[in-house]
Amino acid sequence: MNLHYKSTRNSDRKVTASEAILKGLAPDGGLFVPEEIPKLDISLDELKDMTYQQTAYEVMKLFLTDFTEEELKDCINKAYDSKFDTEEIAPLVKIKDTYYLELFHGATIAFKDMALSILPHLMTTSARKNQADKEIVILAATSGDTGKAAMAGFADVEGTRIIVFYPKNGVSKVQELQMVTQKGKNVDVVAIHGNFDNAQSGVKAMFEDVELAKELAGKGYQFSSANSINIGRLVPQIVYYVYAYAKLLANDEVQDGEKINVVVPTGNFGNILAAYYAKNMGIPIEKLICASNENKVLFDFFESGTYDKNREFVLTTSPSMDILISSNLERLIYLVAGQDSEKTKALMEELKADGSYTITEDMKERLADFAAGYADEKETAANIKAVYEETGYVMDTHTSVASYVCRSYREESKDDKKCVIASTASPYKFVKSVMTAIDDKYEGADEFSLLKELQEISRVDMPQAIQEILDAKVLHTLECDVDMMKDTVKGILKI
Repeated sequence: MNLHYKSTRNSDRKVTASEAILKGLAPDGGLFVPEEIPKLDISLDELKDMTYQQTAYEVMKLFLTDFTEEELKDCINKAYDSKFDTEEIAPLVKIKDTYYLELFHGATIAFKDMALSILPHLMTTSARKNQADKEIVILAATSGDTGKAAMAGFADVEGTRIIVFYPKNGVSKVQELQMVTQKGKNVDVVAIHGNFDNAQSGVKAMFEDVELAKELAGKGYQFSSANSINIGRLVPQIVYYVYAYAKLLANDEVQDGEKINVVVPTGNFGNILAAYYAKNMGIPIEKLICASNENKVLFDFFESGTYDKNREFVLTTSPSMDILISSNLERLIYLVAGQDSEKTKALMEELKADGSYTITEDMKERLADFAAGYADEKETAANIKAVYEETGYVMDTHTSVASYVCRSYREESKDDKKCVIASTASPYKFVKSVMTAIDDKYEGADEFSLLKELQEISRVDMPQAIQEILDAKVLHTLECDVDMMKDTVKGILKI
């Protein structure tokens, strides 16, 4: 079966998977979604004995139907190799009665590696399939992790350039150093004087700028996206939820068909949306629990049916979730609107004009698969300390938000189903916040001096990604105001 993709804002025009990956964003500003979510054509019993790479093929072949078996397996094998520091790629660690799906064993020690290790290969394959004759310019906004993972993936990939915008003073020291030391002759990094939402809106505006597209084409360039709006980012994320359930089955932690709950720390909504897709493919997931930090725009949405970004933007110790415009939510809105692209478009226009929208009661009823919770800064820190003292397991701030929400949900709902928590970053990436949560004596310490302390208390070796940046040379110092993002891109590309 050939699966086509359509825009959330215009269901009439259909494209292939490779075209959707290459374009990134639909011409009307909508996001590409599959005509339908395919069902797994293999049993859970067969899946339980598969490697991560084999599981990836079984899932992705159903979504990327215009890729040949050879093309897709080649992309998978190039992505999930020795860049990851564990053979399992995404280990499932049992801590007391909860399972942590560790998604941070890739080159940049955050979950974004899971998709951004494969996206460059999917994209260059897509370019060949569509006889693309222009150099692909990857334009990305990052709240800390996407940028580094995308740069690491695309560095020196032939036929591509990558330009990443991040909020100055809005990411951790380790995150910033990972980005500004990134090598690659096709890589540029720009710090903007604003927050992540400003960066994301600026990037989206450039994608929708018809005149800019003409100027780029004239110089032999075309834009594409590495942000989670690209379907080539979302599809690989579905894999690890399928893999996690299969591993629970293989380890006799669940019976075949037994339902589990999944808790995901969520900012841009792509990671939990991937779990929703996995559920719709046939994975026995009961509740998808959306965990927010103090920027709890998603929690409020699930509680009330109103999405309202008109609020204070809070800088937290879980910066990758410091987001008020969750762009991937549009894909879920489209589904709960009954795949009504006109309705979706109207709501997104309302969001752009007024900063808020309210869904209908019918749509709200279709969100029954989701639950939501949030943790404030004190709760996040206290949870890191409590879990460490009880079990010796050290988690990062984002994972702690999900861990706290998981515990609260269980207590309030009395739901005793087994829980898988998406553990989205290594504690080494947010070492200062993690160490001060465990003991406030580290409050005044230098961030980098704490790395060895973390190694001692966690008994987990310092990742290669951290060791590499300690002596690395800063290569990128460019900064700009929010209203100068377009001019900065033109300057970089010499247009």
